[in-house]
Amino acid sequence: MTINEIQDEIIEEFQDFDDWMDRYQLLIDLGSEQAPLDERYKTEQNLIDGCQSRVWLQADLVDGRVRFQAESDALIVKGIVALLIRVLDNQTPADILSAELYFIEKIGLREHLSPTRSNGLLAMLKQMKMYALAFSAR
Repeated sequence: MTINEIQDEIIEEFQDFDDWMDRYQLLIDLGSEQAPLDERYKTEQNLIDGCQSRVWLQADLVDGRVRFQAESDALIVKGIVALLIRVLDNQTPADILSAELYFIEKIGLREHLSPTRSNGLLAMLKQMKMYALAFSAR
């Protein structure tokens, strides 16, 4: 699936819920469904700067595609990173770098996050794009 197809799928899922408490619950559920990050990746180097909670992000290049794994100690943040991974995982570095992530606005995520969580979202996205940039330079 392309990045835009995945984004459209997410927008559709979130449109099923009018109430933001239900959307937060969906985020928590998405985070809970995510496989835990292997302990060996929970290093200082993989911690994302700019997040209020602790978020570890691991990226690997496998057959020309970036594979992301992540974990957070906060439930909603874990859901946010699960969404980002769902959109960007298993994509090429070039596709990740050129992607415009419109789903964040369309589902109302940015306006319903606290400023610190919003900063964390931007920090996670920036780090994912930095990995893609590093992999594309190889």
